[in-house]
Amino acid sequence: MKRFTTLAAAFLLLFSSARADEGMWLLHMLQRINEASMQEAGLRLSAQDIYDINNASLKDAIVRLNGGSCTSEVISSQGLVLTNHHCAYGAIQSFSTPENDYLTDGFWAKAKDQEMHIDDFFVSFLVRIDDVTERVLAQVNDDMQEGERAAAVANELKTIQGEYMSANPDYSYDMKSMYYGNEFYVFTYQDYNDIRLVAAPPESVGKYGGDTDNWMWPRHTGDFSMIRIYADADNNPAGYSVDNVPYTPKRHLKISMAGVDEGDFTMIMGYPGSTDRFLSSWGVQQAIDLYNPSVVECRDVKLKTMKSHMDADKAVRIKYAAKYAQTANYWKYYIGQTKGLKRLEVQAQKRKLEALFARWVNEDAERTALYGEALDLIADYYASTDATVRGEVYAREAGLLGSDIVLFGLRAGFRGDGLWAEDAETVEGTKAVMQELADSHFKDYDMETDRELFVNMLTKYRDDIDPALWPSQFKVVQDKYKGDFGAYASKIYNKSPLRSAEAFAAFLENPKQKTFDNDLAIAMSMSIYERYSQGTTPEIQDKFDRGYRLFVRGLRELMSEKAFYPDANSTMRLTYGPVGEYKPADAVQYDFVTTANGILEKKDNSNPEFIVPERLERLIKARDFGPYADENGELVVCFIHGTDITGGNSGSPVMNADGDLIGLAFDGNWEAMSGDIAFEPQLQRTISVDIRYVMWLLDKYAGCTNLIEEMDFVYATDEPADVLEEPQLSEPEGGK
Repeated sequence: MKRFTTLAAAFLLLFSSARADEGMWLLHMLQRINEASMQEAGLRLSAQDIYDINNASLKDAIVRLNGGSCTSEVISSQGLVLTNHHCAYGAIQSFSTPENDYLTDGFWAKAKDQEMHIDDFFVSFLVRIDDVTERVLAQVNDDMQEGERAAAVANELKTIQGEYMSANPDYSYDMKSMYYGNEFYVFTYQDYNDIRLVAAPPESVGKYGGDTDNWMWPRHTGDFSMIRIYADADNNPAGYSVDNVPYTPKRHLKISMAGVDEGDFTMIMGYPGSTDRFLSSWGVQQAIDLYNPSVVECRDVKLKTMKSHMDADKAVRIKYAAKYAQTANYWKYYIGQTKGLKRLEVQAQKRKLEALFARWVNEDAERTALYGEALDLIADYYASTDATVRGEVYAREAGLLGSDIVLFGLRAGFRGDGLWAEDAETVEGTKAVMQELADSHFKDYDMETDRELFVNMLTKYRDDIDPALWPSQFKVVQDKYKGDFGAYASKIYNKSPLRSAEAFAAFLENPKQKTFDNDLAIAMSMSIYERYSQGTTPEIQDKFDRGYRLFVRGLRELMSEKAFYPDANSTMRLTYGPVGEYKPADAVQYDFVTTANGILEKKDNSNPEFIVPERLERLIKARDFGPYADENGELVVCFIHGTDITGGNSGSPVMNADGDLIGLAFDGNWEAMSGDIAFEPQLQRTISVDIRYVMWLLDKYAGCTNLIEEMDFVYATDEPADVLEEPQLSEPEGGK
């Protein structure tokens, strides 16, 4: 035992140069695990100041957007909320038309009656976290088959959720598994759905640098937007109503005007979506060779197809702006992740850990009996799926997500039986649901763009994937349409009731089952889904579930002195680390801040990604930075710091040692794109927009004095009181 304790400690030492920077920590564990190390790193708060279920704490100012797509924070006593521009991008786009193009021009509500309600948008406040691990695991044992175990766990979690809902039906509850089924928690939330758009800069600010600068440092992007939460007269959640009033929060963040220096303590609270930090060496290899390249290849075709239509028609550009941005983000992510995994030799690191684990297991008979099969099960899983993983990715990326009509066809196909029900109530209910689906689908839809996407994506699917893994409907295309997806598409986009809003509405008025059953769009959609669902059999999936559950359980036992955090799963986490520069390559050293000077250095008004609005350029050249300048008179735009985030953390608050807001997280850096699988302490950085740049844009650029006035500002305590300068509110010189 002593030998392996020493080996484990030696292994951890290899990766401990910045251990405090790594970790997505659950809030209710902070007092036990992190409080002392955080305070040693500079935090001036207690764990209870951050997470308290009985009194207002920082958690009460942090907001989950739309179930975890992004994070945001309350920054005033009137329910004003700050998040990223790209998190509200779909909402901004939904209000935009060629005549009122808020994506291009920005949107600034100068009074509350100008704020616009966002449909299908909701926010959630975390109320509490409860550990139910002991209760759940009491229902299972190590001798159970994996399917039996999963059923027992699911049944107990369902029972627990029912008890919580009975006790308080006004809350919502997420039942979460951690550490690959080794621990279980209940997350209680309060949801609000009257959310209104308040402010958004133009794309030339909020997306400055576009896809070229995405995931890159140095960065000069003002990636922010503002929304407001509305509630009923008693401050409770309520559906949209003109009678609703701004929400009064339990806690809101104050705006720090102090800025950042090298080594400053920072922390982020938010909702990271997904990481794979326990991924095996076999999983890394499959990602490099098969999974990641397949995603990139499919999305590359999709992006080029959309771009050709968006460039040709402004109305199409607005409709497809959010779809394009979503597709492009992870297209570039998987390119960067693959490069990072190779360059940083992550697979070799994983193999060393697995070898250590295997030696530890094999030196003890009891451990061998319990954990001996773990690595073999994991290896078998990847060996079994290597042949099919590309087919699965193509079924999702080129098939189900390749064109809008395929996804719409799938949703309609699953609900169609209700149209032929015997009772009229079921029929009418089905019609109403399908009309809602249609309204959402056709809101941002262009038939000619979608037709070309359908043809290009499915042709690529057919050409790249082994015929043994084709959807059944591909054989129809081969036999009846001579392999021509264009001919097949002509039938759909000329005759299918799914082709347009008008055609679908007419179908719902008088639905005919024969028309539905013979529809080529629905037939293609259902066949692609059937193929996608066949990708991994329950037997193969059991190897994955059991293998990783045992591996992670054993690893935590082997390295019992290490505090393991669970992989991200859209639950609130805290991460902390210092502001700091980094060295990405030989002879290259990056500073930890960028300034407004860099905006003008990158300016290229012939390139849509680097347009600088005339008013913004004028203000920067005039150096009209007011109290938002740093001690050198410069306007800091973005900064980097060594915290541990991923997708879902977008919009998360960056706070200083006192819990005051200093920035807004919006990206990671290119050199550490493998970070979701293996944290790289020397390279990993969070890219955040400086809160002073956000305030400067609100004040000097947009003239939103109404918003500046409702926030609370905090100034550097080491400055003499008589030189502290309040923000000087100014009216805009003109423009939007």
